[in-house]
This record gives sequence, structure tokens and C-alpha cells, in this order.
Amino acid sequence: MAIASPRSKLGKVYLVGAGPGDAGLMTLKGKALLETCDVVLYDALVSDEILAMINPIAEKIHAGKRRGNHSLLQEETTQLLIEKAKEQAIVVRLKGGDPFIFGRGGEELADLRAAGIEVEVVPGITSGIAAPAYAGIPLTHRDFSSSVIFVTGHESAGKYRPQVEWKAIAQGAETIVVYMGLHNLGEIVTKLQLAGLAAETPVALIRQGTRADQSELIGCLSNIVDLVQTNQFAPPAIAVIGNIVNFRKQG
Repeated sequence: MAIASPRSKLGKVYLVGAGPGDAGLMTLKGKALLETCDVVLYDALVSDEILAMINPIAEKIHAGKRRGNHSLLQEETTQLLIEKAKEQAIVVRLKGGDPFIFGRGGEELADLRAAGIEVEVVPGITSGIAAPAYAGIPLTHRDFSSSVIFVTGHESAGKYRPQVEWKAIAQGAETIVVYMGLHNLGEIVTKLQLAGLAAETPVALIRQGTRADQSELIGCLSNIVDLVQTNQFAPPAIAVIGNIVNFRKQG
């Protein structure tokens, strides 16, 4: 009787961006991988419509992270990817938005390569671009803004530097897009005003960007925190700060 030999070749891990939520924004390459993969580790913000694209016989593992509620620690997620690549041919790490835009994809890429695992990155559309677009806010416009900065409002402890340089951010671009900043919004708007931005600088908060229940809250640096509390505006949301927000009033 023939005895099957163990797999000697490691599988391949694909870091796939799922986009911001609308299933129509999923790339064709990412969709094809979901339909043919052996196992998927997916994030909390991946929509149900995109999860429905996954090969029905593939193993599905929830590895999402929301504030105060982590299904798996980052180290556990990476170790699991390594283990699955030793067992399966096609392993997909499905991440909301784009893997390399505040998605910790770079960390996973480095750790997987260090373990000898082949990795390919499939970019996705990031919410910082898509959510404002769905809200009718172009991040650049000849009459409003010729520069844009993307920044995280939620930094990890023990990182390469202690904090975002909000003074440099305030002076560095006409439009500022803040990811994961709702929890620290009060501190952020205070620092931006201390850095020289006017209290009347427009702010748009966009929740559940590109999804059917997307909603916006419009204010300015001086009142947006109060508006969040009054309207019980909850994460996940991004902030767009700058005069470009006023473009919504046109047309």
C-alpha cells in the first residue's frame, strides 16, 4: 500500500486588501484568490458581502481587532499564518482597506519572510480615499486643496517615536485625513488648533465608509467633539479636516 509523503513545499500567503466595505470595490485579483484559497484569516471590518466570496470549503478564521476586543493578538495572527502556510497551498490574510495603509501589513510581511514563507501583496482601496469620495468630498481640488496627508489617530505603545507631530501635520498639507481618530478626537483637534489651524477649519467625520449605512457628521475644529457626543457618533470613522470639506456645499 502506498504511503502519502508529507508536503515538503511551503504554501504562499497573500496579503489581500478587502477595500473599505462596498463589495464592488474589491479587486478582481483579490476576489479570485478568495474563490480559490484554502484558508482565510480575516479582519473585523471586512463586510459580509466580501466574506461571501470565500471558497465555501476553505477554512475561515476571524482574526479581527477592534478597540478593546482582539480576537487574536498580532503575534498569534502571524504565527497562525506561518502554521497554515506549512499545511495549505493558498493562504489569504484578508485585511480591511489596504494592507499597507495603517493595516500592519508591513509587520506581517516582514515576519512571514523571516520565517521563509513566500508572500504576495494584493493592494486594496483604502477608506481614507473611498469614504470621502462616497461623501462627495474630493481630497484634492484646484480651488481647495493641492496636498493631502494621511495620519493615524490611534498609535501603538512602544513604537518608533512617541507621537504624531501634529504641528508638522497642521502645517504640512491643506487636507488632513485621520484614520481611527474618533476616540482621541478631542486631543487631536486641540493640538491642531495649537499648531495654528483656525477654529473654523471644517471637519467631516465619515462612518462606515462606502457601506449602505454610511453617515457623515460635519462641523469644525471648535465644535466637532460636542457634535460627536450630541449625535452619539461612533466608530469606525475617519476624519477629513480642511477647506475641501466645503466642496460638499457645491452643486
